[in-house]
Amino acid sequence: MMPEYLSPSDVYRLDKNSEFLGVDTLLLMENAGKNVADFVASKFRDKRRIAVICGTGNNGGDGFVAARHLASMNYDVTVVLMGKPSLIRSEIARKNYEILRRMIFSIKIIEIDDSSKIHKLEEVLEKVDVVVDALLGVGIKGSARGLALEAIRKINKLKNQVGFKIVSIDVPSGFNVFEGRKTGETVNADYTITFHEAKKGFDKEEVGKVIIRSIGIPPEADLLVGPGDVINCLKKRTEWSHKGDFGRILIIGGSKDYSGAPALAAMAALRTGADLVIVAAPELISNVIRSFSPNLIVKPLPGDSLGLENIDLLKPIISNFDTVVLGPGIGLAEETLEAAADLARFIASKGIPLLIDADGLKAIAKHGIPSGKIVVTPHAGEFNILFGEKPPLELKDRGEITRKMAENHGITIILKGHIDVISDGKTIKFNTTGNPGMTVGGTGDVLSGITAAFMAQCNDLFLASCAGAFVSGYAGDLAFRKKSYELLATDVIDEIPSALRDIRGT
Repeated sequence: MMPEYLSPSDVYRLDKNSEFLGVDTLLLMENAGKNVADFVASKFRDKRRIAVICGTGNNGGDGFVAARHLASMNYDVTVVLMGKPSLIRSEIARKNYEILRRMIFSIKIIEIDDSSKIHKLEEVLEKVDVVVDALLGVGIKGSARGLALEAIRKINKLKNQVGFKIVSIDVPSGFNVFEGRKTGETVNADYTITFHEAKKGFDKEEVGKVIIRSIGIPPEADLLVGPGDVINCLKKRTEWSHKGDFGRILIIGGSKDYSGAPALAAMAALRTGADLVIVAAPELISNVIRSFSPNLIVKPLPGDSLGLENIDLLKPIISNFDTVVLGPGIGLAEETLEAAADLARFIASKGIPLLIDADGLKAIAKHGIPSGKIVVTPHAGEFNILFGEKPPLELKDRGEITRKMAENHGITIILKGHIDVISDGKTIKFNTTGNPGMTVGGTGDVLSGITAAFMAQCNDLFLASCAGAFVSGYAGDLAFRKKSYELLATDVIDEIPSALRDIRGT
């Protein structure tokens, strides 16, 4: 569920997920600006002179919309843009600014693009009744600086001298939502009109009277996994990134009967951006796995299936990896299940993120479910084997039983199905990507590899699980468009880069 106080990543996630659901961000900006204008009109009926001080980000875009609506209500509106119009970052903010430029009779625009013109802001502030602060939004890191800082100082200084009221949009400009506190000079707002929910730090710092307004974010933007969840899980790459920065993954799997499962998981992890994936598999099938791709590195284990004699070989190397996947294709031999359960307990005790899938689930069902940094990925039948309860079909009940089991065992669960359910025992989310063509064997291994790659990139196992489920289903949907019900697990892997490219651009 939506947290009580939103961080910048929460705001970004909700906006992106709303867009994925079909709610245009232009509409959200329109609703935000209209809410601000309506508040000003209801609060200050007799104060007709309004200055809207805007930055070049989307917070400024909200201010442009507010200015237009206030002008339509016959207020005397002056818009001060702090920065060059060419620096207005988003298309939707630029669109709203161009509208104001055409409103030549009802809105006065002053552009201040360097410090030498800051006196123009002072001249405006000396003559107004209300200032709408749309300089900086939730995205500021650290403290305000440059022209924005100069504007904040002028606004606060002139407020004391002139006595105008200040209405800040979403956050008082300069407020650091990342840290949830004032880290530098901040606009001294009388009112803050904020959207969705209060922002991080509003309960601890003075930000004026906070008014929360809805701008049309659907509840499903928080309940359903979307592109915003994935983007928040992706580690940023820089020019100085090097091998290992984006995950070292160990996959323990395979047996004489199942050589494809660990190979599919490994290829999916690589396609999701993991830097290094090593498959630890029985030596009987090690060359078969290598034959799938020259990109696969295989560590042979003595025997034709995972056994107790392999444990001492694996334990010393496990700490070299950011994430471990345990279970794809290991089989159901009693010794194998015992060895897998022993490894699961060991990995959990070391605090290394562990994903358990396939026959690995049967191992911990029989020998005990360890708690720790563990993600399990059962389908309904495996869920019943693991927890002794069959998940209901009704989504609300399905979500609650998943949450309860995750809480009881201290793990994160991806309950696979027509609609996936993800919970860490606190939060429940649902994933709707994917299609019936993905009933083909091997797609569960693909999900494991994708999720493991995200687990290696971000520290939040719940977020990684949400991202894994979404990308797996999205790639499956792209594959379905080309191959219909005849798609293969390898077709899903092939579409992972396209899925990630779409998500980054959504």
